[in-house]
Amino acid sequence: MSAGRVDGLTRPVSASRGALARRPRTGTALTMVTVYIVLLFGIPSNLTFAALGSLGRPALLWGVLLLMWWVLARLQARAIDVTPAPQPVRWACVALLVVALISFAAAMLRGQPEGQDTTAMTSLVRLLSWGGVVLVTMDGLRTLRDVEALVGRLVVAGALLSLLGLAQFVTGRGLLGLYDLLPGFTIEQAGVTERGMFTRAAATATHPLEFSAVICAILPLAITLGVIRADAGRGRLPWNWIPAALIAFAALLSVSRSGMIGLAVAIVASLPALPAVYRGVVAVGGILAAVAAVVAVPGLFGTVVDLFSGVGSDTSTLSRTEGLARVPEFLAASPVLGVGFGTFLPRYYIFDNQWVLILLELGVLGLVAFAAVVLTATWSAVSAVRRSPFADVAALGRGVAASLVTSVVLFAFFDGLSFAMSAGAFFLLVGLAAAVRAVGYADARIGVDWLRAARGAPLRARARAAAAAAAGAAA
Repeated sequence: MSAGRVDGLTRPVSASRGALARRPRTGTALTMVTVYIVLLFGIPSNLTFAALGSLGRPALLWGVLLLMWWVLARLQARAIDVTPAPQPVRWACVALLVVALISFAAAMLRGQPEGQDTTAMTSLVRLLSWGGVVLVTMDGLRTLRDVEALVGRLVVAGALLSLLGLAQFVTGRGLLGLYDLLPGFTIEQAGVTERGMFTRAAATATHPLEFSAVICAILPLAITLGVIRADAGRGRLPWNWIPAALIAFAALLSVSRSGMIGLAVAIVASLPALPAVYRGVVAVGGILAAVAAVVAVPGLFGTVVDLFSGVGSDTSTLSRTEGLARVPEFLAASPVLGVGFGTFLPRYYIFDNQWVLILLELGVLGLVAFAAVVLTATWSAVSAVRRSPFADVAALGRGVAASLVTSVVLFAFFDGLSFAMSAGAFFLLVGLAAAVRAVGYADARIGVDWLRAARGAPLRARARAAAAAAAGAAA
């Protein structure tokens, strides 16, 4: 593997020149991360290599491979190849890993119940796998074409996941029996669950709550991509919005309070990022989708109303409320470093709150480090709006930021990092936010007059402007 052929070692490319860039070669970072998306969403989260146990999830193993690939690429890099774009996300992730390692060491010195040390080591491998996804996505996607392509593939994965969820809702079946035939794999068939008289779809996720959280986090990207493609004149207008419509409809049929909250947060977070002409379209489209769901599924409206009206007596809500009162009790043993990442198991207590779980497992330092990852990733996505003069780069920055906000809000309603799909999707969004920042940073470094003149121009017009500028420079 030569350094010149690794996307992660090249300088970030401005959106203007990225518009003219060739499609990435096979084996580049875009391809590697795309494989991760396929493994994360296309294979059931509870399917593993039998010989590896809990470490045998294909997406987890691919994330570790991505980390090794990134390290090898860095070792072969020349100083002039390394991206000059500062990435605060990188240091936030390093801080989180350092806190997790120190917490792990402290937990091992205290001693652990039988089998729990293995759980702690497995959790560290998961953290390294997520780090590989962040690093390759952040340092490997160097052009606007790459970033937009990855967003498009993530939206397609979300739409297909939603389609499978809708099929499960209609048929009342898991529809994943084909995976039982794979040799060397084991899969825990939990089957579909029900709430009221409705099936709670999970698609390939482990739990319906994880399914609804993931598709809600992808919804802002689907809305953003619809706007970008409509503005660029690519495809007919209705086709651009089909993925967003599928995701929104599946979230409405999730029969989940968290799913409804996630849907509302995703739409509200997306609206300020949209051009004024599209805000009404998205708002009206959301209302029409809700009406269509209520009309198409008799009894759905009453079930959803009952979910929220009976929240005061709901057992899961009461468990969450009582759990918050017990946090000081569990935290007292190690408030600074926590009990160790991944070691606070459900047999002790189920909090259904990732923020609380981070506090208990990694202590106050870990909570601060995780909050730093969230804040720096969101800021990185938003900074592209300020740095780049191009409308589509700014739209992508706002869309990724809205997806991150949706994801971390839903972390307050379930332990998202305990589920493979929701955790992988979150760290993929973190890396994507940094990649958008890199493109915006490259745009800000150009500083030529034609770049300012192209403000707001669609991709094809920008490509023509870039070609004209290059021809003038050559002359």
